Amino acid sequence: MKRRQFIAMIGGAAAAAWPLVARAQPSDGMRRIGVLTNYSGSDPVAEEWLAAFRNGLEALGWHVGRNIQIDYRHAAGNADRLAAFAKELVASQPDVIFAVTTPAVAALLRETHTIPIVFAQVSDPVGSGFAASVAHPGGNVTGFTDINIEASIGGKWLELVTQIAPAVRRAIMIYNPPTAPFAGYFLRPFEAAGATHKVQTRAAAVDSDADIETALGTLAREPGGGFVVMPDAFTNIHRDRIVALAARYRLPAVYPFRWFVDIGGLLSYGIDTDDMFRRAASYVDRVLKGEKPADLPVQGPTKFELVVNLKTAKALGLQVPQPLLVTADEVIE
Repeated sequence: MKRRQFIAMIGGAAAAAWPLVARAQPSDGMRRIGVLTNYSGSDPVAEEWLAAFRNGLEALGWHVGRNIQIDYRHAAGNADRLAAFAKELVASQPDVIFAVTTPAVAALLRETHTIPIVFAQVSDPVGSGFAASVAHPGGNVTGFTDINIEASIGGKWLELVTQIAPAVRRAIMIYNPPTAPFAGYFLRPFEAAGATHKVQTRAAAVDSDADIETALGTLAREPGGGFVVMPDAFTNIHRDRIVALAARYRLPAVYPFRWFVDIGGLLSYGIDTDDMFRRAASYVDRVLKGEKPADLPVQGPTKFELVVNLKTAKALGLQVPQPLLVTADEVIE
């Protein structure tokens, strides 16, 4: 089956400064949306997400150059750049800011508690202090979390590792602490699942390509190793390196998003991110029409997808169980 084709990104014009306090329609008819991500502006995956977001806006009647302007800032995983871009966007006083990733929301909240912020790809908004509760956020922030609100899927990822590679007896979860302050939300169920599946589990904090190579090289020194990748901006940005090292060291791995599998990863289970970004546009629409983030409940994902790469499984000498093949949303051959 063919991999998903990326949607071309449609750029936005720079936002002009308009006071939020008045909340009045600008005289030129334009509404201003700021966008802050922790990815690179040239990352094709980020481009696809933002195209889905813009498509969602268009479906609701918002068109760039006609009645909205969008001012994009991409920090590419750099904390200093993220802080500077957050300050810039807040200073421009847009009508609403769309923030992608937990660090992006945190950076914005250091600058404003009045400008409405709608987020996507945030794993634990309540635990991160962004919202008082899921049902009643209570502040200037709301949006769409990228995990089940009721329970983490950290344990499910380990289960999938053992399903596709029954010989795994040691597993690590790779993540970057600065871009994953929510790490415990995934690590706790991952470690708890270790006892159930008779697998020794360990957290593996990484902060560079060298760290990734050290973590996976060490894991591969003995047989029975496998790993899980936590969803955070760092691991997403370094996906090519992680997938290449998994192939080099012949390690089975489960990834949080399908684009890891598109480039050769073994298996992924996670949310349909395009769907999440299209849904996020509905909250931006509601804010632009006068609703407050405090009154808009945080929403969880509605679509999940399981993707298996048979070519990679064959290269690793793995026989994919029939139940996985039957339940997979896509099988790459």
